Amino acid sequence: MRYYENLSKLSENRLPQRSYYIPENEGAYTLLNGTWRFHYYPLDIDVEKDIKEWDEIPVPSCWQILGYENPNYSDMDYPHPVDPPYAPDENPCGVYERDFDVTNTDNKTYFVLEGVCSSAKVEINGKYVGFTMGNHLQAEFDITDFVGKGKNTVRVYVTKWSLGSYLEDQDFFRFNGIFRDVYLLSRPKNHIADIDIRTVNNQDITVKFDGEAKITLLDAGEVLETKTAKGEALFHVDNPVLWNAEKPYLYELKFESNGEIITQKVGFRTISVSDKYEVLINGTPIKFQGVNHHDTNKDNGWCMTDEEIIEDLKLMKKLNINAIRTSHYPPTPYFLNLCDEMGFYVILETDLETHGFNLRYGNDKVRHGYDVESEDWLCNKPEWKDAYVERMQRAVERDKNHASVIMWSTGNESCYGPNHKAMVAWAKSRGDDRLIHSEDASRKSDRGDDESKKNVRELHPEYYNERYEVDVHSRMYTKIAGIEAYAVNAEKKLPYFLCEYSHAMGNSPGDVYDYWEVIDKYPKLVGGCIWEWADHTVVEDGVPKYGGDWETELCHYYNFCCDGMVGPDRSFKPGTFEVKTAYQPIRITSDFDKLLIRNRFSFTNLNEYTLKYAVICDGKVLSEYEAVLDIEPLSTGTLDMPADLPEICERGCFITFRLFDKDGYQVAICQLDLEVEAKKIAKITDLAKLVEGDKEIVASGDGFEYIFSKIHGAFTSLKRDGKELLASPMRLSTLRAPVDNELFARKLWIRTEFDDIGENMQSTFNKVYSCAVKAGNIVVDASLAGVARTPYLYYTMIIKIASDGTIEYTTKANGAKNVCWLQRLGYEFELAENNAEFEYYGMGPTNTYCDLHRHATVDLYKSSAQNEYVQMIMPQEHGNHIGVKYIKFDNGMTFEADTPFETNVSLYSTKMLMDAKHINELKTDGKTHVRIDYKNSGVGSNSCGPSLVEKYKLYANNVEFKFTIKF
Repeated sequence: MRYYENLSKLSENRLPQRSYYIPENEGAYTLLNGTWRFHYYPLDIDVEKDIKEWDEIPVPSCWQILGYENPNYSDMDYPHPVDPPYAPDENPCGVYERDFDVTNTDNKTYFVLEGVCSSAKVEINGKYVGFTMGNHLQAEFDITDFVGKGKNTVRVYVTKWSLGSYLEDQDFFRFNGIFRDVYLLSRPKNHIADIDIRTVNNQDITVKFDGEAKITLLDAGEVLETKTAKGEALFHVDNPVLWNAEKPYLYELKFESNGEIITQKVGFRTISVSDKYEVLINGTPIKFQGVNHHDTNKDNGWCMTDEEIIEDLKLMKKLNINAIRTSHYPPTPYFLNLCDEMGFYVILETDLETHGFNLRYGNDKVRHGYDVESEDWLCNKPEWKDAYVERMQRAVERDKNHASVIMWSTGNESCYGPNHKAMVAWAKSRGDDRLIHSEDASRKSDRGDDESKKNVRELHPEYYNERYEVDVHSRMYTKIAGIEAYAVNAEKKLPYFLCEYSHAMGNSPGDVYDYWEVIDKYPKLVGGCIWEWADHTVVEDGVPKYGGDWETELCHYYNFCCDGMVGPDRSFKPGTFEVKTAYQPIRITSDFDKLLIRNRFSFTNLNEYTLKYAVICDGKVLSEYEAVLDIEPLSTGTLDMPADLPEICERGCFITFRLFDKDGYQVAICQLDLEVEAKKIAKITDLAKLVEGDKEIVASGDGFEYIFSKIHGAFTSLKRDGKELLASPMRLSTLRAPVDNELFARKLWIRTEFDDIGENMQSTFNKVYSCAVKAGNIVVDASLAGVARTPYLYYTMIIKIASDGTIEYTTKANGAKNVCWLQRLGYEFELAENNAEFEYYGMGPTNTYCDLHRHATVDLYKSSAQNEYVQMIMPQEHGNHIGVKYIKFDNGMTFEADTPFETNVSLYSTKMLMDAKHINELKTDGKTHVRIDYKNSGVGSNSCGPSLVEKYKLYANNVEFKFTIKF
């Protein structure tokens, strides 16, 4: 048995985990980041003691990013056999080496690794020091007896796999190497070791530490109290400023001992649960408006610079995010320092996930999923108990002094057994007021074959465990109806926290606002965390790559890593703005002549913000207002409804609200429909002359000639002043390039080898039963059917053409009995222009769908096909707009309707978007692709989340779709 497979010895000579700090006195800290010597061995058994040839690489880094092995993305599947605790015999090893200087040999010298994967064995000057496991957990070694004055050499042997790999099966790219900071500490011999700081009743600070020190309490640099203490100290502050995520006020404790200086930030805050099962900070209920955060960089894998971490957190603040779940491991300590200072509620997870055990038997449905009763799961094995508990201890002891940490989490997707209970018991034994979180504790046996029971569990929370050794009931991707069912169940006596919800993969999430309509309604629902912050990718030659892009990947999960609410470069998507709007601090509704403004902040009066609002009619501003509202946290105030409203409008009349902070940044947006009567489009009375032949119907008049195919039931030519406007027939269709969240539903529309229930809409046939001129109109009776399937839609078109060339479409449609829901229904065609420009009156300026539009406003916008493009790592449907009443192209072609419709203008055809797997595979064809749609189904979050909500599915029942084309 190799050292990294021995469960009885999880480390050697690694120091017990202490609270995180770096002494500030001169000479105490030597950062070893930079260029290191490196040698990669495909087999660790081939590692030589005397290495003569070295490469040079940067540290921190991931060796796959640097070309030693290819990247590999895996979700559940272990990239090695499930044979714990054994690692594969062919276990690669990276050997790191560099020199460093020691100037003070009277001091103790420590070597610290903040992140290394998977096991690391340390040598100093050729002598063995010790080893560690635990990728994202800090490892500190006392190397005093191994160093001398002057030049010294450190060597670190890093293996790809270890027994720890079975506990580190997180959903991310699998990387290896020294990927976080590595440094030396030079400290006096009788230095302070651990420091444990707690606030009590929001007035006292208790300090326990190893050693003796002068301790100074400071408030914004001002000394409040100084005392000399040994082992423990107590400080009292009258009426301290309390810490919360909205106003993160911090005090400082400065420790001075034997010439060493250590500073720790302190936040006064209490955590509790009310009798309504709310989570309270300082006695006030809060909601976790959260996101799951992985450490990911498109160019450097797991390695993030301090500047990149700061940027992530700044962007989160701009998006109204107040909570972060550190999925699924402790972040770099600097991350938590920033969370304290900037204000975030942190659910801190230890480095533990064993999700791959779900699939350990492959396709054996009897033994598949979270079969908690199975002794196979490591959480049920006594010999793994120390490995579990140690990971909890190391996370808690490192981060225990952070005000931002509100919950300790046992990890993720690892079943639930005695070893988890031991982790929880140890964390509870510490006696602080933080909540204990374990999503695994809330799950009962969940075998993959029992689909009917899964569906029942969605709506009936009695099928969930309620374990009172943890402090919150935590679930993933429960349907909205399911969380509401829990909220109204009086027997459920824990706060309900969605540790993951609203899967933000590709063009999404489409349901996040709906979740918050319910979460805000019930005290017991305390919020949740979007999955997840940023797309994971590895960029090669400018192209973002994902699972399956490297031939050496033995298992992968395709583009499932591209599931962030921001792009890999942290660019915003339409779904990003939807999350921001769902989390924004106000909600505005109307009540007759009053506007009701609800302040969703827990600790902030709205008088710190400026509300600007305007009455906008047909895209023109009629009146503008500005107000500073004195509305207390969690309260509602009123404004008078503007009195200068028109009696009638052309297309629509709205009030648009925007909330700005003191720096002029827009924090929130809201729009109310004033329901002013809109003028109707004039009906066609003077019909053009139609000439009907065997195959075509021709309409002509002053400056126009149109050809309508009786075979295809579509216009094949629209000429104005001799110029052809159409580059393809204007055909009725239902397919769009599937979004990632249609991953599990796409078999309904796209034929696959094993498809036996879908409609095969990718290969749709349009059958025209009759097409003729009747009473001066073109009348078509037809159907749509997929290959090898019966028709799924029957429709009738009535087309009127006016003497001036105006076209009036009326489409009536019904789905066949038991037909599946449709992605969309409408007309699509191509314009001959490349990158056509247009203006439209509808929801914008970003793309919108029926379940993803609260961030947008109805207005008059100008755009182009290029401007509508939304880049996603896996190309897919994008660029839709709902609530449209008018769209006019630069060639003069104009679509109007009394009832709002949907539009989509793109450089790319549906087929191109479906065929392209990466952004470099998208090719324009010199045309502009246009859709005029009755409706689109929503985008949801079903790539991992619940299926699309029924109200957002398009069922073609009793459809009547009318629009007018003018020129």
